[in-house]
Amino acid sequence: MNIVGAASALPKHYYSQKALIAAFKQYWGDKLENPGIIDRLHARACVDGRFLVLPMEAYLEMTTWGQANDAWIQAAQELGEEAIAQALDRAGLTPADVDALYFVSITGISSPSIDARLINRMGFSPNIRRVPIFGLGCAAGAAGLSMVNDYVRAYPDKVAVLLSVELCSLTLQREDLSVANVISAGLFGDGAAAVVVAGAGRKLSGVQIVATKSVFYPGTEDVMGWNISEKGFRILLSPEVPEMARKHLAVDIDAFLAEAGLSRSDIGSWILHTGGPKVLEAMQDALGLHKGEIDASWQCLKKTGNLSSASVLLVLEETMKNRRPAPGTWGILAAMGPGFCSELILLKW
Repeated sequence: MNIVGAASALPKHYYSQKALIAAFKQYWGDKLENPGIIDRLHARACVDGRFLVLPMEAYLEMTTWGQANDAWIQAAQELGEEAIAQALDRAGLTPADVDALYFVSITGISSPSIDARLINRMGFSPNIRRVPIFGLGCAAGAAGLSMVNDYVRAYPDKVAVLLSVELCSLTLQREDLSVANVISAGLFGDGAAAVVVAGAGRKLSGVQIVATKSVFYPGTEDVMGWNISEKGFRILLSPEVPEMARKHLAVDIDAFLAEAGLSRSDIGSWILHTGGPKVLEAMQDALGLHKGEIDASWQCLKKTGNLSSASVLLVLEETMKNRRPAPGTWGILAAMGPGFCSELILLKW
């Protein structure tokens, strides 16, 4: 089972963090008792700027969840098509070669789902298997890749595509002045990513998926997620998130590697979800890594912010394009998200 192509698609509207800070002050206006909190919290995000699916002024005109979700449906198709097309092109494949399409997102909903809407749009086979997945949040990029791997492991002559589209800006709650919402407003951005995985029978070269593992932490459902109401998705973001990484990640990865007869010292490539500076620092510390070992994650955070499920796939793309390890190098791809949980993938380059 090989990853044979990966690509991202980012919206055309890009704003510096400085411009966004000014816009948020205008957005919340007199409702903010202390506007300086935006400067402090957003400056700590380690983000230079972010891509937004709409121009900034459009968010001031949006008044309902329905409007936001309609914008999500339209943009998810456009960005999804772009990401898939690029990923297939890099794999030397076409939509006609794809046997299964997995779609993950936590920032919008639709029925028919986005994967269904892309069939006619991109010319996929009417017999394609479709698997839309909602609710896994930041972990869904890694979780979806594991599920795609399961499919091509069962059907080794098949090709499957994972698509993630996250338009976090469309979930912003104007009435929510909680610290969690202010932090998320300074950290999350918009974008899409697609990964193409081929079964062993297709004889296509790429990054080998050797093993996968999911770990759920009981009693942690309140650490991260959404509170969903008539106004849409309201962020649930506990200060405990970095502590979850410090407490669990090294233990989980060590156990995972031991099953393959490996240890952390055997890993030469780390692809970690860009959960934010505190989360990346916690992962770094827990795993005993130097900052240079996860530069790809820090660079993606700086460029785009946190793109939820798409983030770890952007780090995968960056590593495949610009930081490709030597053949035979062992790698770990990891993400954490609502549940609370970890999703781990062992790679061989």
